[in-house]
Amino acid sequence: MVASRSVVHIVPSISNEASGLSPAVVRLCESLSDEGRSITLATVDYGPTVSRAPFLEIFPLGLGPRRLGRSPAMSKSIQAWASSKKIEILHNHSLWMMPNVYPGKIAQVHNIPLVVSPHGTLSEWAMASGSKIKKIFWPLLQKPVLDSTTCFHATALSEYHDIRRLGFKQPVAIIPNGIDIPSGKNHKISPDPSEYRTLLFLGRIHPTKGVDILLKTWSVISPQFPNWLLQIVGPDNGGYLPKMQSLASQLGLERFEFSGPLMGDEKLRAYQEADLFVLPTHSENFGLTVAEALAVGTPAIVTKGAPWEGLETRSAGWWIDLGTDSLVACLEDALSRSEEDLRTMGENGREWMIEEFSWNEIARKVDHTYSWILGEGSRPDWVIED
Repeated sequence: MVASRSVVHIVPSISNEASGLSPAVVRLCESLSDEGRSITLATVDYGPTVSRAPFLEIFPLGLGPRRLGRSPAMSKSIQAWASSKKIEILHNHSLWMMPNVYPGKIAQVHNIPLVVSPHGTLSEWAMASGSKIKKIFWPLLQKPVLDSTTCFHATALSEYHDIRRLGFKQPVAIIPNGIDIPSGKNHKISPDPSEYRTLLFLGRIHPTKGVDILLKTWSVISPQFPNWLLQIVGPDNGGYLPKMQSLASQLGLERFEFSGPLMGDEKLRAYQEADLFVLPTHSENFGLTVAEALAVGTPAIVTKGAPWEGLETRSAGWWIDLGTDSLVACLEDALSRSEEDLRTMGENGREWMIEEFSWNEIARKVDHTYSWILGEGSRPDWVIED
């Protein structure tokens, strides 16, 4: 049961098969709880979860398409909490599912402040792609929720611009996702010259991630770098993996592998043992995998579809235009670098993550934002009102 005067977070799923949003929302809630906030996290039962935290409330799926996540039990419970004056703020994560609709309606009826974190769902790429249902869902269900938002939470300046581009005038708090900082990178003390160096992609195998661009690029540059291996790690999303496997076969690629999804320590080890991380994405509001790679000291190559310009200003990697030609030119430079050069870039990235992206710092900013919304204190520097 929800504790009295909680900030109630709503996210459609925190299942093991969900996106990187799942652990990020859980860690935010844990960190806010550590800050002293009373937190409840409401989610729908999509299977085994990434957490069994005491603040977690899991509701059964109702009838209807699974992809919409309809849960009358969730809606009813949040309404009951609101009626009992047990909610001080509703904080919705992501869009396009029914759990992302319930908070807006309840906030309007009960006059509760509503925070919305779109998590990339308002980018031009995201708005233009995906199901045709969006064209109906947007005006009838989703946009009215956003119209009633008290304050948006953007994880990067680019997402702030997405919010303004769609005409929303409410305040926007620009606060990145946090990242857990592991112990460090596994450097080989005496590397075996016969072992491959590793270029790692880790993420969902989905059209937005640019895996096709990466495979086409690898077909061009791999003959120049016979000591490098391309490792593609991640789950299939919507049947896209077989298409990429077919493309790889057509291109006759060598020294590459699809490794499937990795979790926990195995995922961490993949980051640690990689020499270089790559994400040729079309669109990301943040790109948690980039932060995860940098946090262990692995430098990164990221396209400008993600807000990682700091890779260049921090000398932690490359931030490049989207496209095969651009990625070919970048990899010709990056794969030619010595292990020492890449290690130095990785160390720069790790220091950056420690300074600006630790969960303690992120929770402090979100907690301050809540206090401001509730009329307790001045507007934080990271909140834009124009």
